[in-house]
Amino acid sequence: MKLGGFTSPQASVEYGTAYDRAFAALPAPTEQRDIFTAFGAARVYRFGEPGPAPLVLLPGRAGTTIMWEPNLLAFMQHGPVYALDLIGEPGRSEQTAPIRNAEDQAAWLETVLSALDLRDVHLVGYSFGGWLATNLAVRAPDRLASLTLIDPVQTFGRFPIPLLVRTALTLIPGIRRRARQSFMEWVSDGAEVDSDDPVATVIDEGMRTYRIALPTPVRFTDAQLRSVKVPVLALIAGRSVIHDGEHAAARARELLPDARVELWPAATHAIAGESAAEVNARVREFLAEIEVRR
Repeated sequence: MKLGGFTSPQASVEYGTAYDRAFAALPAPTEQRDIFTAFGAARVYRFGEPGPAPLVLLPGRAGTTIMWEPNLLAFMQHGPVYALDLIGEPGRSEQTAPIRNAEDQAAWLETVLSALDLRDVHLVGYSFGGWLATNLAVRAPDRLASLTLIDPVQTFGRFPIPLLVRTALTLIPGIRRRARQSFMEWVSDGAEVDSDDPVATVIDEGMRTYRIALPTPVRFTDAQLRSVKVPVLALIAGRSVIHDGEHAAARARELLPDARVELWPAATHAIAGESAAEVNARVREFLAEIEVRR
């Protein structure tokens, strides 16, 4: 199997410039570390001082730590925040071995939490990061206190055909640039993408310069979702393009043993940015509730 990587040394330099510029919009991290796993080195940034009940953030595809820019300050009010760039995706992590399946995805993430000696973790995942978070809860849940899933892919609902088609178009030479722009506007239900937005910029540059070689996430079975014992907050976007929101919310309510499932009818898949104040408040309320229960 191939490894994910930049398409050329020049592409890596161009992406790095965009990443550094966008990263400057974030609060300054207290610490950064590269955690070595069997599949590569994971870049981890800590915001705030070490302490109990840490948040660990897993971004959407190509989003990196930078995609949490609308949410970080609010999350830091809860406690220490650890944000990861994902192995096998554009960012400051580096893949060194093939990631073949869901077991491998859980293995590298569990290694990171172990190396950081994090326990009672509140794992927050957005889009593909939501799938990663659920995958860890299914396969290696011992370090987890809760899950927050923000419109997660392939978790409660399946990828629709239009999403697969539009994703494929972003890979075709000659139309890739226009297809990427169209894809990002489609995800936001037609909202024009601000060229100065640091999150949009780093995602676009990642899609342009990096070739991902990860397996397609497999939707969790009913039995796997029933096995998730930690409390879950699931925020599902009603106008999401990555699944049928109503179906996804209904399946989550039916199968998760301890869940607060909310369908936000007006939200798109860009929910964490477009509705940042509301999302931030709801996540903090949930985390406070879980800490009281614990």
